[in-house]
Amino acid sequence: MKPKLMLGVGAIVLFTSLLMYNFGTSISTYVNFEEAENRTSSHVVGVWDSSQDYGFSRETMQFSFHMKDEDGNVRRVVYPRPKPNNFEQATQLVVIGEMRNNVFYANDMLMKCPSKYNDPSEADFVNAEEM
Repeated sequence: MKPKLMLGVGAIVLFTSLLMYNFGTSISTYVNFEEAENRTSSHVVGVWDSSQDYGFSRETMQFSFHMKDEDGNVRRVVYPRPKPNNFEQATQLVVIGEMRNNVFYANDMLMKCPSKYNDPSEADFVNAEEM
């Protein structure tokens, strides 16, 4: 084999290996708060616990709230940005970050909000109940 061909094949193999390694480490599975204790980065799915205090602190510039994961575990979540506009309407939350001292520090937060494409007959039913 020619040395240039061997060098090219080696470079392709090295690049592919690095790409696969980086892809593998960037994938995070969905876990509950207890499993997140042992990980450096986690995705936790749950709902906002509206029965507990929440709010934005001007001193720390962080939004904090309590969230209940899918297994019923409730933990305080600290998010380093202001409260998202549609936070109260979200039907499900996904927080991405790490657990430290029983507090989840989220780097990012995704919200699932009710769809505006719901069945119109259901919307009329809900509106009729509210009256």
